[in-house]
Amino acid sequence: MTQARYDVVIIGSSMVGATLGCALGGSGLRVALVDANPPPAWQGDAFDLRVSAITSASQNIFESLGAWQAMADERISPFRDMHVWDAGGSGEIHFNSADIGEPLLGHIIENRVIVRALTQRIGAFDNIDMIHPARLTALTVSESHAVLTLDDNRRIETRLVVGADGARSGVRELAGISTRGWEYRQKAMVATVTTGLPHRETAWQRFLPTGPLAFLPLANGASSIVWSTSPDHADQLVALNDADFRDALTRAFDRRLGVVSGVGPRAAFGLHLQTATQYVRPRIALVGDAAHTIHPLAGQGVNLGLLDAAALAEVLCDAHRAGKELGAIHVLRRYERWRKGDNLLTMVTMDGFKRLFGTSLAPVAWLRNVGLTVTDKAVPVKNFLARHAMGTHGDLPRLAQQPLR
Repeated sequence: MTQARYDVVIIGSSMVGATLGCALGGSGLRVALVDANPPPAWQGDAFDLRVSAITSASQNIFESLGAWQAMADERISPFRDMHVWDAGGSGEIHFNSADIGEPLLGHIIENRVIVRALTQRIGAFDNIDMIHPARLTALTVSESHAVLTLDDNRRIETRLVVGADGARSGVRELAGISTRGWEYRQKAMVATVTTGLPHRETAWQRFLPTGPLAFLPLANGASSIVWSTSPDHADQLVALNDADFRDALTRAFDRRLGVVSGVGPRAAFGLHLQTATQYVRPRIALVGDAAHTIHPLAGQGVNLGLLDAAALAEVLCDAHRAGKELGAIHVLRRYERWRKGDNLLTMVTMDGFKRLFGTSLAPVAWLRNVGLTVTDKAVPVKNFLARHAMGTHGDLPRLAQQPLR
């Protein structure tokens, strides 16, 4: 059987995998993107149930890759303010982009729009092949290369395999990389809704005893909601008729945007924290959810994955220009050292917030409400937090830095 050969094979062509593919476009490396599913079909006016809060750093990556304009041409939803408050008290904090001299805090973009734009961009590069639908079934690694077997019996030889195939990564499992973490005993219920009051390009989040409820602004005046709650409650919310669900959501959100007047399809998915014990092994690298998953309460998960992709691309391109072996562990360790610490810090921080706001103990509830109020009045601290959330600080990959205008 003929065996195809590549320098890099990326398993998974969703947001993070497609970003890595784009970042290797025109690099002189021969790259393949393998995915078990075909690219998502465009569905006209229907909003995707899954959206992402894209930071300025992630926008910089997309702009650097030439994919941002295609997203903007479809639809992107800027947000300039953020309101967070606690249902268990009077604590509240408000972030405003004008306070830090920025035009906005970020964008809410449908996952499908992001993948579509990146896939279109990949088509402009002659060094990248898309292989789908095809599922990885076997992986063997030798000193000189790795061999992948797909479910159609195709075999692919490559210098490096990248697992961008999600939290249940087949690459991670076949490579024998273990994980640590825990289930949150929560599900996130998602839907697109319309409200009696305008969202005012503001991201809203109310911390309920069972978990956070977020309203994220969409371009047509609607909002994408993410309601993290107990699994039983999430399943009940999905099963409610539309009228009862609108009433329950209106009450849970304390009528902050008036009455919920319309609702689309609903879905729920389980939440957990997970980190791979290793991001790299000889001829293996993990990015995005294959390496780490976090609670969605601050919307940072996909942004961490995009930074992974940008950092790994930079490491590989630098190694290629220097004539180094792409799959060598000393090359890949640079990527792991670069990203693992930052990712773990964010994971621990988000887990701490989840636990802090998930308890109803009176002393803790009092302290967190005081903390919200004090932080809201401490403008320098609040502005620092806002800038940090935009992702523009720290040791950023070149793609994530502000592009030259």
